[in-house]
Amino acid sequence: MSPRTTRRTGAAKSRLVAVGALAAAGALVLSSCGDQTDDGGDSGDGGETKTKSNAAPGALPDAVKDAGVIKVGSDIAYAPMEFDQGGKPAGVDIDIANALGEELGVEFQFQNNVFDNLIPSLDSGRFDIIMSSMTDNKERQAEVDFVDYFSAGVSILVQKGNPEGISTLDDLCGKTVAFQRGTVSADIAKAQNEKCDKPIKTLPFTKDTEALQQVKQGRAVADLNDFPVAAYNARESGGGEDFEVVGEQIDAAPYGIAVSKDNAELRDALAKALDAIIENGEYQKVLDKWNVEQGAVDKAAVNGGNE
Repeated sequence: MSPRTTRRTGAAKSRLVAVGALAAAGALVLSSCGDQTDDGGDSGDGGETKTKSNAAPGALPDAVKDAGVIKVGSDIAYAPMEFDQGGKPAGVDIDIANALGEELGVEFQFQNNVFDNLIPSLDSGRFDIIMSSMTDNKERQAEVDFVDYFSAGVSILVQKGNPEGISTLDDLCGKTVAFQRGTVSADIAKAQNEKCDKPIKTLPFTKDTEALQQVKQGRAVADLNDFPVAAYNARESGGGEDFEVVGEQIDAAPYGIAVSKDNAELRDALAKALDAIIENGEYQKVLDKWNVEQGAVDKAAVNGGNE
């Protein structure tokens, strides 16, 4: 399982710990605009940005081309993927959206909403797409189509320098591991313990910040955490000097841009634009910026989730 199949609601505490509480709840409209314009100027007082289109004009549905905007539903509380930064959206998803908007010549306009309400709101026409670290799985594919753009699972977070030489789950046998209660990380630790000759000493906590503190102080050799959140903590905590992510992601699954099943034209345009930004390097720049290179995909996939 991946984080946002069950843990988008089941471990909401983990993602809120990573970013802090949002300044305001509800449907806050936030614009995500490309930095470049046709003439190199700024976006102007109206808040609209003219982006330079690199894609064929016919790639997008007429309604989107006429509007010049793709409306995006997102639960903006999951650093580093999407989070509120001074009243504006920031993060991996927002930067990828910027790159897609630059490619397609439209503005991606983010609207904050509760995660569980995103698909119903898409169905009602409130959004054109969902971009919210949403795991592409078979259950959701019955309702929407996905353009897969990222891969995420659970990661092992250790002290900077990896003093215990941890690289796999097997290396945790006989050692102390911290994690947040009620998460897939807890399930992974339990399953791994059954494979160990020397049992793992587990330290479950209500908040992931408590688990991280155990690693920082040397009471635990590792914290099991959602990959993007683990990467964010490795990048930000102590100026990047407290932690590092080791090994491969565990139980990784794709994040997808969700599109209504009756909007195949938009779905296919997004897939082509994603392939374009992968090819031209803009996609990799975003992942490098946020220290989430392990989540890279080689090409766009439609409905690639298998579970």
